[in-house]
Parts: sequence; C-alpha cells; structure tokens
Amino acid sequence: MADHPPYPGTPRWVKVTGIAVLAVVLLFVVMGLAGGGPGSHGPGRHVAPVSVTGVPTPGADLGGHTPPGGGQ
Repeated sequence: MADHPPYPGTPRWVKVTGIAVLAVVLLFVVMGLAGGGPGSHGPGRHVAPVSVTGVPTPGADLGGHTPPGGGQ
C-alpha cells in the first residue's frame, strides 16, 4: 500500500463561511436579548400610542396612576 500524503485540513472557504454564520447567529442572539430584532413583536407594536387614543396599552406601566373611570 502506498502512503497517502497528510490530510491538508479544512478548506479556507469552509472556515470563512462558518465564522460568518456564527457571527450572524451571535448577532441575532444579542439583538434578541437586548429586546430588538426579529422577535420584538408584541401588543405595544400593533396598538396606537396613548397620545392618540387616550387609553394606555394593556400591561403598560401607569407609574402609580389609575385610569379615569367610565371605560369606553
């Protein structure tokens, strides 16, 4: 049997692609933990602000104030 040359290692394009994918995944994780990014959906994003409606969004911090009675 002939001796084979030693394995040359992982190609450079595989290493570069792996690093790029890892960077993108890490970016999404950091954005998700920071409250931004593609996962930042919630009721506050789809509801008009209080300045327009006069009614705070459900679950909004009222800062110790109570809304006026009467409802809508």
